[in-house]
Amino acid sequence: MAQYSLVAGSVGLITLQNPPVNALSAVVRKGIVSTFERALRDPKVKSVVICGQNGVFCGGADIKEFGTNMSGPPLVPMIHAIEAADKPVVAAIEGSALGGGLELALGCHYRIAHSNARLGLPEVSLGLLPAAGGTQRLPRLIGIPAALDLITTGRHVTAAEALQLGIVDQVTDHKIVDEAVKFVLSVAGKPLDARRISTYPCPPLSDLDTVFEMVMQKVRQRAHGAIAPIACVQAVQAAATLPYAQGMEREKELMATLFTSGQARSMQYCFFAQRAVSKWSIPSGARWDTSMPRPVHKAAVIGLGTMGRGITVALAQTGLSVVAVETQEKQLMEAKQAMPGMLERGARRRGVSLTLHKITYSRDIRAVADVDLVIEAVFEDMALKKKVFQQLSDICKPGTFLCTNTSGLDVDHLASQTCNPELVVGMHFFAPAHVMKLLEVVYGPRSSPQAVATAMQLGKKMGKVSVAVGNCRGFVGNRMLKPYVEQAFFLLEEGATPEQVDGALEEFGFSMGVFKVSDLSGLDVGWRVRMADGFAEPGASSGPSARVRQGRRYSPLGDLLCEQGRFGQKTGQGWYQYDKPGGRVARSDPWLHSFLAEYRTRHGLVARRIDNQEVLERCLYALINEGFRILEDGIAAGPEDIDLIYVFGYGWPRHRGGPMFYAGMVGLTKVLQRLEHYHQAHPDVPFMQPCSLLRRLVASGSPPVHRWREVIKKVHSQL
Repeated sequence: MAQYSLVAGSVGLITLQNPPVNALSAVVRKGIVSTFERALRDPKVKSVVICGQNGVFCGGADIKEFGTNMSGPPLVPMIHAIEAADKPVVAAIEGSALGGGLELALGCHYRIAHSNARLGLPEVSLGLLPAAGGTQRLPRLIGIPAALDLITTGRHVTAAEALQLGIVDQVTDHKIVDEAVKFVLSVAGKPLDARRISTYPCPPLSDLDTVFEMVMQKVRQRAHGAIAPIACVQAVQAAATLPYAQGMEREKELMATLFTSGQARSMQYCFFAQRAVSKWSIPSGARWDTSMPRPVHKAAVIGLGTMGRGITVALAQTGLSVVAVETQEKQLMEAKQAMPGMLERGARRRGVSLTLHKITYSRDIRAVADVDLVIEAVFEDMALKKKVFQQLSDICKPGTFLCTNTSGLDVDHLASQTCNPELVVGMHFFAPAHVMKLLEVVYGPRSSPQAVATAMQLGKKMGKVSVAVGNCRGFVGNRMLKPYVEQAFFLLEEGATPEQVDGALEEFGFSMGVFKVSDLSGLDVGWRVRMADGFAEPGASSGPSARVRQGRRYSPLGDLLCEQGRFGQKTGQGWYQYDKPGGRVARSDPWLHSFLAEYRTRHGLVARRIDNQEVLERCLYALINEGFRILEDGIAAGPEDIDLIYVFGYGWPRHRGGPMFYAGMVGLTKVLQRLEHYHQAHPDVPFMQPCSLLRRLVASGSPPVHRWREVIKKVHSQL
């Protein structure tokens, strides 16, 4: 709803009321229309201020109305009516003005923002574009280049940047409504023709066609197949080349195309999945989200390698006191030199002032004795981690939560090294830990709901998308990655090249294909894991049994490259070649192609033609099939958990909705049929054998993804 009151004798104050973000629901739009008409009719009212209750202006459209029969007054005519008014209207912005909220503000004659406000048009992140005049008014107000940047990326700007760009007229640290009322009293009675943005011409730009051609090329590269950023460019181009009314029609046409697209459904699914993952119970029946987390005032990080530094920075950015422990003097000094810059860049990225961070450095693990929570981030070695947990159990005060940043080791085994295993959980960050949004919170059979709740709450405080998952080898993300990478190796054995496999995956929407990622992270990382698992054996990669390990098909290609010192970007050679060690530009490597040909000849393999469809089906369906096994095993509570882990941690394209949602979009029957086909062709690859849960879902009529949990519950009840 919208509340109306008369203030200062002549100012009509309209307050949007729809917590938590005052979204523009049908009821709110109806309230704005009725209260605004009342203000225009009232002869006492000389001007109008629009604000939001509880410190938030407006978070935009009510996404819950998407896909329903929209009721209530449409947004576009409402904003046009505000702009056309003969009484000055000021938007008093605090908290946020996003999407339709900013478009509403752009329809006002003036905009005043509190210094804490953030503004933006993030519709592109939902597979849409700003369709209430945002693509037409913003370029007219701030120019085409700046508008293209904001609209195609969906990024938020601070009040200070909004003032610099010209989006707002004034920024204040005082009470926003008081300042807006004072301002509007000063402009009452002044002509308004020059304040109606829809009447502005776009600021001139030389060589307009070339500018849009270059922008479109850049956006296409960045979009990785997403269509919404492309449509955003087309809509802004209409603003630059067409009269306002025709530009609005073009905006409407483009929005209609996007609104019904599968990409928009996928991206909106991701939006709702983020809300949903925080509300589900763990298999024990305990709900961490109804367990009260314990407050964490002081935390510690053990180990200041790349991950440890990122975790320390992520914690410090929340305002916590952090004890950073590193026993190696050289690594400690490097961390001390690196972290101030990381904190500064993080503040700049978030658009906030760099504040004094409370980080204490120490070489002595006993420095963590009085903290509330410890995150161990030492080298991924079970013996080393066990020793650390034994020390922490002796040193820390009673009740301290002990967390491990392991990417796949047994959390319960580490918990068994402590006096209080119920206080132990995994907190699996993704590199760089202060930037990447995903956090896998791993609970073992003895982890208490309060420990899980505390880790999840801390993750939220750090700005992470936190997902609670069960304890198994690789947890969710890395467990699913294994069959995906395995299939990529097999495709090389059968005739594909790294360029073809990566090209197919990048065309699907990944920013980097599997082999480029391997070169980036280092081939030796996977090699160490395979050796620990007993697959990679020094000297065995070229023998007669090289392609069979532990009774199943195995590809030693990665091992062979590592044995030759080809570790990827760090050595300048891996699956690709680079100009120098540490180089970033991957180039096709003739040596690698010869190596693959020799390998096939040595093992009696005949290269065949492999098309991109087979690449996608084998890599993605193997990954998806493992996702179904994870659901069947109760390691993830639902498909949404898996999808968010892959979107935020593994580069799965958001416009594809996550692997499990994508399986539903493709059709579970088709996924099952193709898995059966590939399993028959490769019976020695167990990851291709269709999971029984997938068969159950197909037998149940392939229900939509939000109903899978009904089938999953039946499966678990029968175990």
